[in-house]
Amino acid sequence: MNILIADDENDIRNLVKISLEENGYSVLTAQNGKEAWDILVSQDIHLAILDVMMPVMDGFNLLRRIREHSTIPVIFLTARTDEMDKVLGLGLGADDYLAKPFSIAELVARVGAQLRRNNEYLSSKGKTASNITYGDLSIDKEKCCAFKDGEPIELGAKEYKLLLHFMEHPEKVFTKRQLYQAVWDEDYYIDDNTIMVHISRIRNRIEDDPQKPKYLKTIRGIGYKLHYTGEKP
Repeated sequence: MNILIADDENDIRNLVKISLEENGYSVLTAQNGKEAWDILVSQDIHLAILDVMMPVMDGFNLLRRIREHSTIPVIFLTARTDEMDKVLGLGLGADDYLAKPFSIAELVARVGAQLRRNNEYLSSKGKTASNITYGDLSIDKEKCCAFKDGEPIELGAKEYKLLLHFMEHPEKVFTKRQLYQAVWDEDYYIDDNTIMVHISRIRNRIEDDPQKPKYLKTIRGIGYKLHYTGEKP
């Protein structure tokens, strides 16, 4: 597995690189977002670890570029601990977020978990029906693409998996804990903003009016469900 580390702090790059290599990973490094992007477009990268504050191109802008072309797992590793930074990163499609100073053992464990879940997801996606339709929405599971009225919907990896989970279980109400466990496949440890940010991003893509959703409904005090209120074709 090839992992990219993008961080302008040389000590951190070396520490993470050595630790990951000791665990059998192949590691490439970059000291700014531009170098990281050049590696991403020229190499087969399976997971990226990004700092937020980097010269030339910061982590947020780099993630925006990544999500235009790829659903690889992305972990933010940053000294910025402002909650809005975390919400922004998750909203842009980050899969995990660790604040500096961090436990190198925890980072290695999270890298392994993200790669394992991504590989399991990719290997199992073709075992069931490849196309799902609900209302004006459809998903091609073989290509990992979502559509509304036949037009592609731009979604990050977690948004896609959440929408797929809802479309595989229409009309069913899920708590935030259930959604987190289903998509992240681990114990619920991130605050409610994680699910809320991803739900909001999905609504911005699939709803005509995100303030009056006709697909993803909030069930007050419980969670969310996919319930189409328009006419089905």
